[in-house]
Amino acid sequence: MLAVAQVLISGIALGCVYGLVALSFVLIYKATETVSFMQGELLMTGAFAALGLHLGAGWPLAAAAAAAVAGTALLGAAFERIALRRAVGRPHLVAVLLTFGLGLMLRGAVASVPAAAQETHRLPIAADAVRLGPLTLAAGQLLVIAATMLVAALLALFFRATRTGLALRALSEDARSAALMGVPVARMHTLAWALGAGLAALAGLLLAPVTFIHLNMGLIALKAFPAAVLGGLTSLPGALAAGIFLGVAEALAGLALPEGVKDVVPYALLMLALLLFPAGFGAGAQGRGR
Repeated sequence: MLAVAQVLISGIALGCVYGLVALSFVLIYKATETVSFMQGELLMTGAFAALGLHLGAGWPLAAAAAAAVAGTALLGAAFERIALRRAVGRPHLVAVLLTFGLGLMLRGAVASVPAAAQETHRLPIAADAVRLGPLTLAAGQLLVIAATMLVAALLALFFRATRTGLALRALSEDARSAALMGVPVARMHTLAWALGAGLAALAGLLLAPVTFIHLNMGLIALKAFPAAVLGGLTSLPGALAAGIFLGVAEALAGLALPEGVKDVVPYALLMLALLLFPAGFGAGAQGRGR
């Protein structure tokens, strides 16, 4: 039982990272109806930016992490202003391909730094172990869970208690009506891309103590995107819940099944869940609440 409890907490921590990346997908999709295929590269860029500021420039870790998240958010806003805004009104495939191309550019830019392309790095974030009764847990995992809870609470407060958050919610419900009521649609689109990029960078920082920092760490977005789909693609709580669900399923599969099978089990469960809830967990919960 002790091993199961530790694996469960490990799965929840990994699922929180999936959930944060899934939230970034959903934030962008709700506001712009665009699926971003550069979230993995933004995650990787944010982690490398913090690494460079801390170990390269000598910034304190907290300042480097905050600057990396803020800088990645500005990068997302710049991408929207420079390129993605031009795709508004065109077929959805145009915006999707633009995000794919921008992601490749980001990956190429980071890979052009020799140390980034050839080495695996570690940020000194919560590297110690913590004892909770009979359990010995990695402090990094507890940090991931606590940070995810804080981000979820702040996002809920933002969307319920601020004018900007309410404007974003109105835009996601009906863009035409929101525009007629005075919501600055273009500005809200920029904000959504910035928030999505910042969340991806934060997920990269939280993933750093678990998997280290390397050029391929953005591939985790391939698991986070199914979580966003499972959550309904328009439900923020649903995306977070689905991310934790997939993380726990993957961890338990790693404990009970042969090595390698754990990477398949979450996708099998994903397909089963989508058969039971075709519109995602979020839509299922709404339907039962009616």
